[in-house]
Amino acid sequence: MFRIGLIFSFLFIFPNKEMYHRDYHQNGSVKAQGWKIGDSKEKFWKYFYPNGTLMEQGHYKMNQRDGYWYFYKEDGKLEMEGHMTGGQKVKWWLFYDENEKINHKCQLKDGIKNGYCLKYVNEELKSAEKFKNGKKIKEWYSFGSFRRENKLSDLK
Repeated sequence: MFRIGLIFSFLFIFPNKEMYHRDYHQNGSVKAQGWKIGDSKEKFWKYFYPNGTLMEQGHYKMNQRDGYWYFYKEDGKLEMEGHMTGGQKVKWWLFYDENEKINHKCQLKDGIKNGYCLKYVNEELKSAEKFKNGKKIKEWYSFGSFRRENKLSDLK
């Protein structure tokens, strides 16, 4: 009884203490693990499929995904990776095919395509698209025509 009261008092006195946290699937395998300050997810986190394979990993800031994130398929192959700010996909994102080769990469803003998308087949650039607020504006199949109409600095 004294020990429970002591632990409760400690948590009450230090409610924002940084602690490592784990959640579990019903089968007992780890579902998620990472740092918490109070109820807020912070710093580095990993999520796992019920079979134990890594599902996603990245950083949190004030309970929102923030920084660079990686997402994996259930067989462990990389599916996509990119920047997040305030829980939204932003900047460049890379998307992979079943052989973990880049299929396409796109500029995103608030989780939607906004800017350029470059499409690849067997790691060779095949076309480029331009999006505004999730709607495709134009597509190019020739690098020469793309360069005539756009600034390469826009791809940064």
